[in-house]
Amino acid sequence: MTMKKIILIAFAVLSLSGCGLYTKYERPDVSFTDSLYRRVSETEDTTSIASMKWEELFTDPILQKWIRLGLDNNTDLNVARFKVEEAQAALLTARWAFLPGVSASVQGGTPGTVTAEFDVSWEADIFGKLRNAKKGAAAALEQSEAYRQAVQTRLIATIAGSYYSLLMLDEQLNISLRTLDNWEENIRTMEALKRAGKTNEAAVLQAKSNKLTVEGSVLNLKKQIMEMENSFSSLLGIVPMNIQRGRIEEQNFPAELSEGVPVQLLSRRPDVRQAEEVLAQKFYMTNAARSAFYPSLNLSGSLGWTNGAGAMVINPAGIIAGVIGSLMQPIFAKGANKARLQAAKAQQEAAAYQFRQTILNAGVEVNNALMSWETARERLNIDRKQVVNLRAAVWNIKLLMKHGAASYLEVLTAQQNLLQAELTEISDRYQEIQGVINLYHALGGGC
Repeated sequence: MTMKKIILIAFAVLSLSGCGLYTKYERPDVSFTDSLYRRVSETEDTTSIASMKWEELFTDPILQKWIRLGLDNNTDLNVARFKVEEAQAALLTARWAFLPGVSASVQGGTPGTVTAEFDVSWEADIFGKLRNAKKGAAAALEQSEAYRQAVQTRLIATIAGSYYSLLMLDEQLNISLRTLDNWEENIRTMEALKRAGKTNEAAVLQAKSNKLTVEGSVLNLKKQIMEMENSFSSLLGIVPMNIQRGRIEEQNFPAELSEGVPVQLLSRRPDVRQAEEVLAQKFYMTNAARSAFYPSLNLSGSLGWTNGAGAMVINPAGIIAGVIGSLMQPIFAKGANKARLQAAKAQQEAAAYQFRQTILNAGVEVNNALMSWETARERLNIDRKQVVNLRAAVWNIKLLMKHGAASYLEVLTAQQNLLQAELTEISDRYQEIQGVINLYHALGGGC
């Protein structure tokens, strides 16, 4: 067989390749997303929290410094980045499969004689096997990129949550320390009243007992702060250290948060993107399994040269044998091919259900995060009013006790209630901030 005939076969094969078993993935019906949110805004807000960059939401410059450090050092995120590189290499391999393979060898013969030989092989993608493999590799790359984004969003949310936990614990410690000072003053007052005959030893002992209770709380808070700093350092990929931070009352967030429109879940949430890319990959795997029922055509030939003898094509019978072998292979492997196609279809159907469920789960998370944020804001308003009232009550009861119109028990009870209310106020402030973080995470987070 001459080189001219080989070229003619190649062109004939190329003309057939457009008629192969290749179809493009299309997203399944997701019209149910229109009813994902239980409370949809009357107008579509294009500036929802889903479209905000993390720097725009978490404006504390100290926190931003820690987040950037975490993005550079965190182990899970760096592993995810390498998975992206691995998927990029797999896609490059799939693209190179379209090109012919060439190998060369040089041998010495009789003295002064050198023979060079080039072997060329090429698989014609008649039925779309290579294209399905390439599209599947591209979908796998998108999966790994979506996974990387998911890890990054979760990391940012976790760093922010841990940072604000430290701010909450700091403020609770400050409240407890101020309360200790108040109890010291109370004990001195009780002892003075006892000497004046206006109270008894039981009141003094009860005040001292309450002070010891607060001292125990202070020790516990200091322990929690140390443990949180250690966890925070590990999250950032650094050795345990004292964590620089601001104050919880300095933190500012938007007064109103909008989740945007449900369809944003399809473009923002990395887990939704990842689930869809899994579905796309399974789709192309089904295509590839179906194309295995049809023969593949491999063309190969050798071009040799011996000094003084010119060019020549050798082993033309290899082309015919390769074509016959390719044509016969699907016939003898029909049972295995059928089983592979059945398995691929099952995996594709499972991926479709998983994609739909991922969207539903995303809707649940957004609803819960928004409700958590709104509830924390309402509770915080109640807490603030309660603290104001209890501070006034403590002042009035102390004044009444000095004039003998109130008992020591009323003072102790009022101060204990005030301490609990102040701690609850800080806790609910943290819950309000955590609601913002949860909503940021539930909507896919900004990059």
